[in-house]
Amino acid sequence: MGKTDIGPPDYKKYLPPVIQKNYGKWKYHEILKPGLLKHVGESGEELYTVRAGSPRLLSTDHIREICELADKYCDGYLRFTSRHNIEFLLSDPRKVEPLLAELKNKNYPVGGTGHSITNIVHTQGWVHCHTPATDASGPVKAVMDELYEYFVTMKLPSQVRIALACCLNMCGAVHCSDIAILGIHRTVPKPDHARVMNICEIPTTVASCPTGAIRPDPKTKSVVINGDKCMYCGNCYTVCPALPIADPENDGISIWVGGKVSNARTPPMFSKLVIPFLPNNPPRWPEVVSAVKNIVEVYVKHARQHERVGEWINRIGWERFFTLTGIEFTDKHIDDFTMATDTFRSTTQFKWG
Repeated sequence: MGKTDIGPPDYKKYLPPVIQKNYGKWKYHEILKPGLLKHVGESGEELYTVRAGSPRLLSTDHIREICELADKYCDGYLRFTSRHNIEFLLSDPRKVEPLLAELKNKNYPVGGTGHSITNIVHTQGWVHCHTPATDASGPVKAVMDELYEYFVTMKLPSQVRIALACCLNMCGAVHCSDIAILGIHRTVPKPDHARVMNICEIPTTVASCPTGAIRPDPKTKSVVINGDKCMYCGNCYTVCPALPIADPENDGISIWVGGKVSNARTPPMFSKLVIPFLPNNPPRWPEVVSAVKNIVEVYVKHARQHERVGEWINRIGWERFFTLTGIEFTDKHIDDFTMATDTFRSTTQFKWG
């Protein structure tokens, strides 16, 4: 087949030579210290990976600096992880310590390996997205500033994955992270009837609602919204900009815990709601930072070695979790949404605190 510009290029062309030679033939790997991994192939060849944190949104100057470091120490080879960590890939062990020293000199945080908090994966927030209920990079910066010691060390019971999504359409991995920060709207979209008839397709707008809360209104040539059915997802605003949902007073953040993708020891788990609402309080979001830090520190104090957050909660019971963290249990924690029967506690086999 000839060359084509359709689809992505073959990723194998961009792998470092040491990975190409040992692809699928790695013997073992180990974490030498926080942020430094060593892979050894069956051939005896070694690959060193230096992991550093990075912001989700990068300037071109910052990208150039990262590439210059990769050219200097790694023959240009680096990768970004799914949680926005930078990984410098080295085959020469003599260059590892000089790279670590230069990263430290340039204030790059090195860590996020093993039993640590890795970089927070997050969405666009107020910077780029059209339906956010909160910012993304702002709360992430504030939270990671407070939890920095858990990124550069490996003293947690297990790895902790934190995610942020600026609305419940969840571009981020909040549905399956140990701790999730989720922006939420709490008011029904407000139709601008004069604009709806001019810029929106009524059938498409009606079809965009996952709960059937929107119906046509022939009298106004617009739509009406049933507030009892609306779940504040903002999906209608995506197809009809005349249905704004943003509300500075009522938009905020909820906190979820207990999710994971890992299939080790226990199956993957979905996150569960623990704090229904915290206010947007930029620029440092103190309420959100305090809530996340509290959960992490209680987890550190009470979890067993290698136990993920959700596994720890399942062992002690949700009642005990709320007691230890001091989080108030309210009616908002009772999941009575018609389509959510899979999340009901439908068995008598549960632990009382």
